[in-house]
Amino acid sequence: MNALERIRAARTSGDWTALLEWVPYLKFLGVTLESEGGVLTGRMRFSEHLVGNPTLPALHGGALGALLEAACQFEVLYRAESAVLPKTITLTIDYLRSAKPVDVKVRARIVKQGRRVVTAHAVAWQEDEAKPVASATVHLLVMA
Repeated sequence: MNALERIRAARTSGDWTALLEWVPYLKFLGVTLESEGGVLTGRMRFSEHLVGNPTLPALHGGALGALLEAACQFEVLYRAESAVLPKTITLTIDYLRSAKPVDVKVRARIVKQGRRVVTAHAVAWQEDEAKPVASATVHLLVMA
């Protein structure tokens, strides 16, 4: 099965586990993806190694940033007919509040899609989707 067939199978089944293994760092972070009703939602399960500030405690900003970036990459992969994980051109992250030591959920959407460059926006939250902990805008290079 080639990469495009794997992506199509993930879209159909909603199981993105095999595709997440393309990025070992996401496995280290405990990131999972699920699609329900045409919406792709990511989750980063809490683990002690994700804590960046033990005195608060708060999750590490780098882990949040990686989650937001991955959400945008996989949203583009989910929507576009590409067999290659999009490459990040620029990534701008807004840290809105301290992320508590609990699971983080994330959703991304495509803002603008050109022939080779896609702009996506992701929002991460914990208990309440109306209270995001971070958001990001990502420009991605898409290759056929």
